Amino acid sequence: MAIEKPYTDIPGTIVFDSDQSRKGYHLNQFCMSLMSADNRARFKADERAYLDEWAMSEEQKQAVMARDLNRCMALGGNIYFLAKIGATDGHSFQQMAGSMTGMSEEAYRDMMLAGGRKIDGNRYVSEWEESAKDKNHG
Repeated sequence: MAIEKPYTDIPGTIVFDSDQSRKGYHLNQFCMSLMSADNRARFKADERAYLDEWAMSEEQKQAVMARDLNRCMALGGNIYFLAKIGATDGHSFQQMAGSMTGMSEEAYRDMMLAGGRKIDGNRYVSEWEESAKDKNHG
């Protein structure tokens, strides 16, 4: 029996639940390995060879190499584990968050200091789908 997940209807949000945890287990374990200076050095020396030591999907490996953190999250990555990749690259969490939103670090910081994103607009993915249907039939 499938568990109802009403939070999947929130646009732009990936909730790290048990399904995401299972999907991203090896990706997140790779990220945690970067807490070791020796592992960080090995990763930076040959990213592909280091990633191939992990039982990650090819899509997960490609997302890591592209530093596409949004894709990593969609593939089961937990942001707190993924932060280890940013730290390995010398980036702050704020820089990473800015890149994930398509904003500069400064624009992201300013937005957050001003109270975060505006809540105007659609609040549910289903509203986007309904709006698209209305436009196609109108």
